[in-house]
Amino acid sequence: MSAALVLSGMALCGVSGLPGLFVGRQRGSGERIFAAMMILGAALGVLGAFRALALPAEGDLRRAWPVPAGAFDLRIDAISVMFLVQVLVIGALGAVYGLGYWRQIDHPQNGRKLRLFYGLLVAAMALLVIARNGILFLFGWEVMALAAFIVVTTEDHEPAVREVGYVYLVATHTGTLCLFAFFGLLHTATGSVDFAPSALPPTGPQASALFLLALAGCGLKAGMMPLHVWLPGAHANAPSHVSALMSGVLIKMGIYGLVRVCTLFPDPPAWWGGLVLGLGVVSGVLGVAFAIGQHDLKRLLAYHSVENIGIILMGLGVALLGRALGNPPLVLLGLSGALLHVWNHGLFKALLFLSAGQVVHATHTREIDRMGGLLRSMPLTGGAFLIGAVAICGLPPLNGFVSELLVYLGLLRATTQHADGTWIFAALSVAALALVGALALACFVKVFGAVFLGQPRDAAPPLGPHEAPWVMLVPMGALALLCLAIGLGSPVLAPLLGATARTFAPELGPAIATTGATDLAPLSVVSWASLAVFGLVGLGALFVLARTRGAPAAGTWDCGYAGGSPRVQYTSSSFAQTLVGLFSWALRPHGHAPRLRGVFAPGSHFASHVPEVVLDGVLLPICRLAGRSFERLRFLQQGRVQIYVLHVVLTLLVLMLWR
Repeated sequence: MSAALVLSGMALCGVSGLPGLFVGRQRGSGERIFAAMMILGAALGVLGAFRALALPAEGDLRRAWPVPAGAFDLRIDAISVMFLVQVLVIGALGAVYGLGYWRQIDHPQNGRKLRLFYGLLVAAMALLVIARNGILFLFGWEVMALAAFIVVTTEDHEPAVREVGYVYLVATHTGTLCLFAFFGLLHTATGSVDFAPSALPPTGPQASALFLLALAGCGLKAGMMPLHVWLPGAHANAPSHVSALMSGVLIKMGIYGLVRVCTLFPDPPAWWGGLVLGLGVVSGVLGVAFAIGQHDLKRLLAYHSVENIGIILMGLGVALLGRALGNPPLVLLGLSGALLHVWNHGLFKALLFLSAGQVVHATHTREIDRMGGLLRSMPLTGGAFLIGAVAICGLPPLNGFVSELLVYLGLLRATTQHADGTWIFAALSVAALALVGALALACFVKVFGAVFLGQPRDAAPPLGPHEAPWVMLVPMGALALLCLAIGLGSPVLAPLLGATARTFAPELGPAIATTGATDLAPLSVVSWASLAVFGLVGLGALFVLARTRGAPAAGTWDCGYAGGSPRVQYTSSSFAQTLVGLFSWALRPHGHAPRLRGVFAPGSHFASHVPEVVLDGVLLPICRLAGRSFERLRFLQQGRVQIYVLHVVLTLLVLMLWR
């Protein structure tokens, strides 16, 4: 019953875009049918997922599938539920948001295409998180990759969108090739491609090769540094509700794949956990550093996805270290922090992208330095963005604080492990996580101040900035409430977190069952403290509103200078200049400084840009060099069949003589 409910919901999401191909091309009824089917599909899927938790036997479904080495084998366990619920909920909220953001009447050329492949993308992600056969998993993975490419390139008439789409396509298929190699090696070693515990010795070369292939393939999808090259451009150029789905959900499919692969080996070596923890530190610190240097609002949010993937990897690294050391508390804290942050990041990052989408929709620009003063005309959108910003900075009383606290506690407990210098690495990781939090706070102070506070920096569009319609505000409000609910009610999630830890490390299951998350982390105290903070903030806001209502307007103290203008405000560039300079060794910023000559120098300007170092500085130059090299072989293309046959014959002769 549970598996049938999930399959029904998945099917509804997958076909939700089909009615719009035939009805409502002008009136918009097709898009309303699409949103209704997405909501119904999500409701059925979430109901089936939680029912499978209560009745595990109902979460299994196996049917014959005439595919070599394949089986239609579905199983819904606690780890699947953690990802499945997020896929369906955020997918449905994004569909509702699209009713106002990407209306069919405004986008007659690509609206139907976007909705068709948006629903297919949600269904493919739902399939791969419940698949227990490698071929079925790869089927869902590839459908997800192709559907994501199509929705990212919705506006494929723009050259920049086509370029980032091709980068994404190359990156995602490189990751898919790594997974093909993984399942091929798994079949060679075990005779099966099912996700089942393996008898391979985890310290052997085959197990290490399998882990590294999975890390590369899943790391590319997750946007792990330095495999993140596709992520900033794709998230920045996609429609905002697509960006919310990709940043909040799609990149987590890489995390899911890595977690599921790690369950195949009962005793992973400690270096697996150390490697994942180290990559998490690099992704977290450099991800937020690159975000600080961005001027594009959506690109800045995209780099924060790299940062939060780093936090998730840090938690997963702690869990792997716990399995290697046979330490149940490390497994419970690390995995609970990682998977709860999967949920939390999906919620607050979707909220931020939807809020940013309304800002872009109202101002017709993504450049932060051209915005300002939007809180006056868009108070609800500004409030939603502020809630997302507080959550992503890991501040109480919102959800980001809880998951980061669990990761902190796991790292601090790891500092007590003196085997192989684990404590040194864990202590450095604690400092890195603290640095990530401080930099994230600085970044969002910059963003909120430059976008919503102060005065407008550029001429307003014809209609001026305006508040979002209700169909866009409702999903944003739902996400904000979920962020608050998890922050205030984290103890409710403790049983689910314990179940995921037991699924991840079944060999430590009895010990984990006797040591719950509430025994290792003061979740009840956090909940009450968050409630107190929420109450104080609410009372403070009411007091300020009461004091300012009816107060006469007056200028601020300005040292006798009354001619203030938008030009004397801080810009995002000037605010972040010091921090960008501190990380210039990694960011490689480009700047154009003015040269003033003479007493009455002509007008000039200053500009700065932080490039994508790995893509622009390494990969693209290598590709251009390879392209120029292959151009020298064009003489082989004579356009005559006889010449091509001669090439084949000569190749065969060389191979025969070589053997």
